[in-house]
Amino acid sequence: MNPQTIAIVKATVPALQAHGEAITRHFYRTMFERHPEVKAFFNEAHQAEGSQARALAGAVLAYAQHIDRLDAIAGALPRIIQKHAALGVLPEHYPIVGACLLAAIKDVLGDAATDEVIAAWGEAYQSLAALLIGAEEEVYRANAAQPGGWRGTRAFRVARREDESEIITSFYLEPVDGGPLLAFSPGQYLTLVLEIDGEPLRRNYSLSDAPGKPWYRISVKKEEGGRASNWLHASAPVGTLLQVQAPCGDFVLQPAEGGRPLVLVTGGVGITPAMSMLESVAHTGRSVHFIHAARHGGAHAFRARVDALAARHRNVKPLYVYDAPRAADRPHATGFVTRELLAEALPADRDVDLYFLGPKPFMKAVYAHGLALGVPKQQLRYEFFGPLEALEG
Repeated sequence: MNPQTIAIVKATVPALQAHGEAITRHFYRTMFERHPEVKAFFNEAHQAEGSQARALAGAVLAYAQHIDRLDAIAGALPRIIQKHAALGVLPEHYPIVGACLLAAIKDVLGDAATDEVIAAWGEAYQSLAALLIGAEEEVYRANAAQPGGWRGTRAFRVARREDESEIITSFYLEPVDGGPLLAFSPGQYLTLVLEIDGEPLRRNYSLSDAPGKPWYRISVKKEEGGRASNWLHASAPVGTLLQVQAPCGDFVLQPAEGGRPLVLVTGGVGITPAMSMLESVAHTGRSVHFIHAARHGGAHAFRARVDALAARHRNVKPLYVYDAPRAADRPHATGFVTRELLAEALPADRDVDLYFLGPKPFMKAVYAHGLALGVPKQQLRYEFFGPLEALEG
């Protein structure tokens, strides 16, 4: 980008700070009206609650603020690239987004969005789009080139279903072609490409088993009002064929440096990627503190499996917290995952790798507790189910 473009984009920062969410809300309305075919790439729940618009507004603002030093936002790109690759975003989608984003900027900012401003933002968008398209192509190519890999969608059959709790069911997926499976890293997810009542949907579900099995396992919570999750629970018996994108995601278990302990802290269905991590390391001897919060025993998935792993491997130390236990429940603690509870559960040396996942309020609390207890910030690792949002503040 030429210096003039950079200067103009940076000059729009105050306007984006004041009107960013109005622009992104208008952008989504415009895009879905003009191009309803792209709605399948977006979760309507995230749209309704506004998290998608807030996240995009933050991303657009960050790009404008750092357009002259993009290394400052480079850390956010892998997650975006992996999310796009998981959903199957293609080069032909970028002109749609670009045209609707520029239209939204023009409509919301009015006379302030001069032809010069729109031209600068057009150039800036094209530069970012080219970067993302190239990086996503590398992911697609790498996945297809690996043993068991593929590009686009691949047909899988529901080979088995297992109820893990009153609200979470596991689906064991095996490839219809009988071929090998692409290896994945614990913490990654699949994207199901569905059609429900004639409407296409794409949904990400974490892989909940260890790699190296002849199946992929996803464990799905039946969400109130969740179209995809309710359809899977009610209408995907054994034998159902599903179209699946290859595993993606950068929230993955990293190798233990110096053998430091692994701490997995999850709430609700956030347990699913943690199960993949636990299944992968339980036998290695690495110290694992497995802390899970649930409403009660009926909502607690995988308890029997975690208990079995703990009985077999002394390095696995489970701790269950219920905030509304039933009479027959036997949690280790009641209430919530507090700072005091974590302080007692963590090793005295806070040099641990702490992975956490769950509802946003839960994650904000665990993040703050981890920092306050002395866990190095770079060793706090997390991912949102939906759009990435700030945990600080």
